Amino acid sequence: MDAETVEIDDGELIRRSACDPEQFAALFDRYALQIHLYAARRLGVQTADDIVAETFLAAFRRRGTYDTSFALARPWLYGIATTLIARHRRQEERLLRALSRTGIDPLPEALDDTVARRVAAQGRDRELAGALASLPRGHRDVLLLVAWEDMSYEEVARALDISVGTVRSRLHRARKKARNVLGDEEL
Repeated sequence: MDAETVEIDDGELIRRSACDPEQFAALFDRYALQIHLYAARRLGVQTADDIVAETFLAAFRRRGTYDTSFALARPWLYGIATTLIARHRRQEERLLRALSRTGIDPLPEALDDTVARRVAAQGRDRELAGALASLPRGHRDVLLLVAWEDMSYEEVARALDISVGTVRSRLHRARKKARNVLGDEEL
């Protein structure tokens, strides 16, 4: 990616890609790793590869419908990825239930401070996975976009094509259920 492309916002890149499809590659460069990590956490690494490819293919095909007044395409891309993940809902629930039973997380991770944190929290991972598996899909989607992807309520609403009020209520219910499973710890 050249220096000029780095400074162009996502909306402008998408607008330019109508005449020059190569411009769209910059969006892939910006967001593919993030989308892959999100999908891998939910479905495992192998399926995440497919989700990333399908997400960017769908986004490329629909780029003409993107509202280029939005400078960030991140919520739009996560919305597409979340829809694709929903098609694999059973697989996600199986992974969460397996983690709940075994405590073994299928996502490989680099050996750093994150691993130390995970080892300390491993006992809680099983309980949390069970809680996540029992959430309705819409509640789980909202919770994971906020917790894992650090998205604002407005970004989640845009990603999932729901109102901010719906985001708030789903997040509240998801957190309440997770707290009930984990005790009264802060979520």
